[in-house]
Amino acid sequence: MKNVLVTGCAGFIGWKVAEKLLAENINVIGVDNMNDYYDTKLKEWRLQQLKVKSEKLKAEKDTEFFFKKSDIGNFDDIKKIFSSHKIDAVINLAARAGVRASVEDPWIYLDTNTKGTLNLLECCKDFGVKKFILASTSSLYSFNEMPFRETDRTDTPLAPYSATKKAAEALCYSYHYLHSLDISIPRYFTVYGPAGRPDMSIFIFIKNIDNSTTITVFGDGKQKRDFSFIDDIADGTIKCLQPFGYEIFNLGNDNSVELMYVINLIENALGKKALMNFSPRHPADVVATWAHIEKSKEKLNWHPKTTIEQGIQKTVQWYFDNREFINTLKS
Repeated sequence: MKNVLVTGCAGFIGWKVAEKLLAENINVIGVDNMNDYYDTKLKEWRLQQLKVKSEKLKAEKDTEFFFKKSDIGNFDDIKKIFSSHKIDAVINLAARAGVRASVEDPWIYLDTNTKGTLNLLECCKDFGVKKFILASTSSLYSFNEMPFRETDRTDTPLAPYSATKKAAEALCYSYHYLHSLDISIPRYFTVYGPAGRPDMSIFIFIKNIDNSTTITVFGDGKQKRDFSFIDDIADGTIKCLQPFGYEIFNLGNDNSVELMYVINLIENALGKKALMNFSPRHPADVVATWAHIEKSKEKLNWHPKTTIEQGIQKTVQWYFDNREFINTLKS
């Protein structure tokens, strides 16, 4: 496998996956529409990191990073990309994220998460690309008994975000069945880490606590999340490039922790106490998540290596190293 198309390459997970692929001497064709769901300066920062890495690797290993600003919801644009490059596999990380935001504007989630996936699957079929990875979400599990297993019921999504992801998963199975596409679907559990999304709780908490700005805690702070470090998630995603036929994999830390514990870790790393405002829990937010990852351990030979304590330290250190830039980002 020499050339991989990574959609959403300027996004949090897409950036890290592309970076690791380049390090493995794999050319990356990166696609991102650079939408303004959050401050595009952070997306541009990630892209610049990829370009710098690519230039260095090009001299050493003849590895390249190609970038095309494009929207996977635009079928004609996507077809042109497939026509212009020899593609061996697709990793679809382009998505409209955010459970609460999807309640406000569900149509844009349908366009990217579902229609965009369909466009890519059609191109894979037409251009003979046999390997496809769809990034999916633990949000599909809603109120199932924990730990969540890949075989659990996922047809009761609580928000348009997870509903459009479920639709994308269903399309993937159809194309596997009809056209023999080899498809892997990693379901991610609350990914965090350096250069993470500014709308996610850990990023917000670090920035606001450091600036003595009040943070909003939804619910009582006792809700639990299976926080998963970005490097572990990227490693698991790349392992999904192996041939499996059609498989779904949970990628999580297998360690569900209370939100207040994470806030305390951030306080200790920053050396500052949080100012907190408690608000009612949003009905689209689940009370807890916890990944059952035995299948990923067995079939992918993957397991998370970063504890929440280590991950918070690394994330806070990135904040310290880039504090001036981060504080220019619009909320």
